[in-house]
Amino acid sequence: MSKISGYFRLMRPLNCVMVGFAVIVGASLSHTFSTALYLNLTCGFITGFMLTAASMAINDYYDREIDAINEPKRPIPSGLIKPKEALAFAFVLTVLGFAAAFANTYLTSILCCAIAIIAWVVFVTYTIVGKRSGLPGNFLVSVCVAIPFIYGSCTVAGAVELNVLIFASMAFLSNTGREITKGIVDVQGDRARNIQTLAVRYGTKNAAIAATIFYLSAVLLSTIPLLLNFVSLWFVPLVAITDFGLATSSFILLKDYSRENARKIKNIVLLWFVIGLLAFIIGAIR
Repeated sequence: MSKISGYFRLMRPLNCVMVGFAVIVGASLSHTFSTALYLNLTCGFITGFMLTAASMAINDYYDREIDAINEPKRPIPSGLIKPKEALAFAFVLTVLGFAAAFANTYLTSILCCAIAIIAWVVFVTYTIVGKRSGLPGNFLVSVCVAIPFIYGSCTVAGAVELNVLIFASMAFLSNTGREITKGIVDVQGDRARNIQTLAVRYGTKNAAIAATIFYLSAVLLSTIPLLLNFVSLWFVPLVAITDFGLATSSFILLKDYSRENARKIKNIVLLWFVIGLLAFIIGAIR
């Protein structure tokens, strides 16, 4: 297998594309969105793509000893990519990502660079110290999920518009609930590795309660855009499905917080998140 394919796998291209797309979605939710800003959108996509690729390479560098046991075919433990080469690759990707952020029009470039730096620092912090911290680590992951939408708004508006901030907050809350639910799924392995998730520290029942609080907080927040007239009535059907799905999933998790059921909830919550995203995109149509 060639070295080029090793670098390609190190990037996790699908994850990179998803984050780049999230930046574009954040821009499309902005009321100042215009196709005339295609250069900023392109730069925003590249920034999201490159910084995600860099974070994946850094993650594999720090997890190389664990991956040697669990994922021996990954580029670093397999010997295809040397650890120092992975770090050098991450450095190049980071520079490209920051350069794309700076390439935005003058009014937005400084803000975009600042957000890009914050996003990079958050992920590196999670990789180095956050993974074993439990709830703080969950929050760091959720920040990484929410930031691309905020960044997208800044690329076209030079500011975080309120409707985008609301959606990013919903993403943060629902993803935190999902991360806590994942802790229920992984409780045995996390306990063995001394990873202090809520499920490990306080038990799976209390973790299920905490996850439910975050899910339902996202549901409550979803009513604000319509009340403030930020979205059209097209928003209502899809967000109703999302809210019903999150509420139902919460009830099922509270009733049965077993590892097997938590795994099902963890997976289906992604569907509710995608439908909620579509609700905001369609709701922006007037």
